[in-house]
Amino acid sequence: MAGEFTLKKHGIDPQKDLNLIQNIDFANIPSAFASGTGEYVQLFEPQAAIIEKQGKGYVIASFGVESGKLPYTVFMTKQSFITKNPDTVQKFANAVQKAQNWVQKSSVDEITDAISSFFQDTDKDIIRSVVKRYKDQGSFATDGIVDEQEWNNLQDVMQAAGELKQRADYKKLVNNTFAEKAKQNVK
Repeated sequence: MAGEFTLKKHGIDPQKDLNLIQNIDFANIPSAFASGTGEYVQLFEPQAAIIEKQGKGYVIASFGVESGKLPYTVFMTKQSFITKNPDTVQKFANAVQKAQNWVQKSSVDEITDAISSFFQDTDKDIIRSVVKRYKDQGSFATDGIVDEQEWNNLQDVMQAAGELKQRADYKKLVNNTFAEKAKQNVK
């Protein structure tokens, strides 16, 4: 959805201006592109960095950057859990904020070293290039706050893709109380 939104933003109609191939299984997209299917491809990391390292393609743009700020990963719970366990929710928000602070102040090499064990099948140089790209792009969130502009941008992307039947009310679904407190108190 972010890819199509970005193309439209730049005056390209993905349904009319190009031959959009959407029948390839997600896991097979990198190898299909590497074997000659398509002239452009949208890949998630680390596949994009791997294709670059293999000399089979080049990253020319980031849909993450081009589509604008999006609340890509969020944490959700029921209101009943929040009501019964506010301390647990706050501790979780604090832990996420602590990790976000650490990512912001740490070097590419420090982050790479810290996460490499979670990507045992991925070359450390690839992990490093992904971390560097994300840091350079500002892709790592600095806090857990989902602001209304990000929320609306997400809904714009979903609506443009025809995947959103009606817009959801930000004030009813987003509770930044815990993230705001974590941002203020966690150093």
